[in-house]
Amino acid sequence: MKKASLILALSLFVSTVQFGQNVFTLSSNDLGGSATKTQEFNGFGCTGNNQSPQLSWKHAPEGTKSFAITMYDPDAPTGSGFWHWVVFDIPAGTTGLVTNAGNVKLQLTPKGTIQSVTDYGFKGFGGPCPPEGHGFHQYILTVYALKTDKLGLDENATPAIVGFTLWQQTLAKASIVAYYKR
Repeated sequence: MKKASLILALSLFVSTVQFGQNVFTLSSNDLGGSATKTQEFNGFGCTGNNQSPQLSWKHAPEGTKSFAITMYDPDAPTGSGFWHWVVFDIPAGTTGLVTNAGNVKLQLTPKGTIQSVTDYGFKGFGGPCPPEGHGFHQYILTVYALKTDKLGLDENATPAIVGFTLWQQTLAKASIVAYYKR
């Protein structure tokens, strides 16, 4: 029995060492498990700073030619969720975005990166703004490692078209979920 337990423990350790490393990972210095007033939208009754969070990723799979980022709220009372940020054609050598890169006027994303239309109806980051009293909403930030350097879309592409194209080109993805309520 001791021998079987030892073998099981060693095999779990070895598999953790072999498979637990080099996993495509997304992290943020600005965002933990909850969004804040810094990320909250400024409009629709919300009074936040509307700053996109700093994001970093590592261990993209071999063959990655570009990245994309989305932020989606599946809890929005729309019947189809709400897309808060849609970014694509991020060059393969990129490993993150700085705070407020979602403000298209500041041009803080790498050259060639496209920030397309969100469900707010404009390009760039639109922060959380759930209806008052609606409870916690999930904000899912996802980075996609893509097998193409360009999606072949422009800044007017809708979230649905970008999502469909991402689905066809994704090698791997990693997400952070942040919660917010008003």
